[in-house]
Amino acid sequence: MFRRVYYCKNLVNVAFLSTETATVVKQQTSIQKFRERLKNDTSRGILTDTFGRHHTYLRISLTERCNLRCTYCMPAEGVSLTKRDGILTTDEIVHIASLFVKEGVQKIRLTGGEPTVRQDLVEIVGRLKELEGLEQVAITTNGLTLTRQLSTLQRAGLDGLNISLDTLKEDRFEKFTRRKGWPRVMAAIDLAVQLGYDPVKINCVIMRNYNDDELVDFVTFTKDRPIDVRFIEYMPFSGNKWQQNKMVSFQDMKEMIRKVYPEFRALENGPNDTSKAYKVPGFVGQVGFITSMSEHFCSSCNRLRITADGNLKVCLFEGKGEVSLRDALRSGASEEYLREIISGAVLRKKKQHADHLEEHVYSERHNNRNWSSKYKGNIHARERSTTKLSAIRQFSTLTHVDTKSGKASMVDVGEKQISNRIAKAKGSICVGETICRLIKENSLQKGDVLTVAQLAGIMAAKRTSDLIPLCHPLALNYVDVRLTLNETLNVVEIESEVRCTGKTGVEMEALTAVSVAALTIYDMCKSVTPRYSMVISDICLLSKTGGSKGNFNR
Repeated sequence: MFRRVYYCKNLVNVAFLSTETATVVKQQTSIQKFRERLKNDTSRGILTDTFGRHHTYLRISLTERCNLRCTYCMPAEGVSLTKRDGILTTDEIVHIASLFVKEGVQKIRLTGGEPTVRQDLVEIVGRLKELEGLEQVAITTNGLTLTRQLSTLQRAGLDGLNISLDTLKEDRFEKFTRRKGWPRVMAAIDLAVQLGYDPVKINCVIMRNYNDDELVDFVTFTKDRPIDVRFIEYMPFSGNKWQQNKMVSFQDMKEMIRKVYPEFRALENGPNDTSKAYKVPGFVGQVGFITSMSEHFCSSCNRLRITADGNLKVCLFEGKGEVSLRDALRSGASEEYLREIISGAVLRKKKQHADHLEEHVYSERHNNRNWSSKYKGNIHARERSTTKLSAIRQFSTLTHVDTKSGKASMVDVGEKQISNRIAKAKGSICVGETICRLIKENSLQKGDVLTVAQLAGIMAAKRTSDLIPLCHPLALNYVDVRLTLNETLNVVEIESEVRCTGKTGVEMEALTAVSVAALTIYDMCKSVTPRYSMVISDICLLSKTGGSKGNFNR
């Protein structure tokens, strides 16, 4: 699409507007007027979005490759990588960076993959430091090879670094990363301190029953060192098989730490800080919490991202709407045109990660975003609810879509544990006064409506995998469909319960039973009254038990 639009000047704005936005623009004003409005609005700046957020922080991924295989990050065999000629070159990185710096970016962080596996890292750092107006160049690294590179990087101008480390125990490091190297990472931290980096930031992803027992150890680690340990709430993204019951919330982490350090207190934060700063009085270093899941910080976000293959991402969790700056550069786009592309992408940035989140809760049997486990600890119900919705807000990958091909695929449940699964659902169909009376009298021409609908619902539950393509066929232990005639409201109320012993849940079977029972009533009664007068509504999951994601009750 980009190349076609690039050479068709009359459609130039469509290159950086979503289909919906472009349609609205065409309805409200001409494309030419809209383009002129953007050009003339010099006070806005191309890095300011429609919510007034000015983006001064750019993260550039230098590579998709990594020399670790962290269990929560990628499969042991690795992932499919973009071909080398699809990755941004050194010149392209500097070109893009210089454009953003001219527009107000003050800080650039180099990431990966693992940025230290790129051989021209020192050159990139040095050339970025030459950009007028850029105040800071930093990297995020796993530290595995940093001891032999850090001195050179510092001479090139590297201002700051974050080192990823999820455990202070060597055996756990090898288990988590599927590689050796813990002593080298610890040596890199010590070297960074010796070279005067203050603070040395350590990124630590905390997971329940994984490394949450080391929270206090990490806090203690800051006692005599200028270390800023940043505890990151476990976040969902494509391929990491995220589970809510593995997440340790910000509130939970604070409670665990205060059992040992009751004086653990909050510090003042800057307006764009993603980390909530805390400190034990008297300690040299400090601690921060990155609460992407439980308390998102979208309103103050000032970050943009460039992927290793040259796509501009305005939000980490926004998969749609990426624009390829690489393709624009390689097609000979002018700087003015690049500014238009960037401006359009920034203008499309949403207020927060997603809207209407509640509609997606508990909606699919195989959906990794089921929020069923309740948080442990003394967190109020309101905080739990906020945490759930904030977590959903972060997730944007469909589990029934193959990440390589982009096509629909069935979820592999082979590694899941067998457990007892129960799901209950409900729904209703408003039939009106006449049909309600005929059902009660059992005088409809097609027969006993409630009995036939009950049988249809039971049969449908047993045939769910034939009706819904990506559902797994299950051997059900029990199906019950109950229909109640509510004469006061002229409604048939339907409830179902489905049980099985298996590796995946029966939510879809319960919902299918209710749906088909309601449709059967509709079919048997449609000849008596105008068809539009009957309304099927309120079909939803009532409860589910079993599985790694825990239980849910509406």
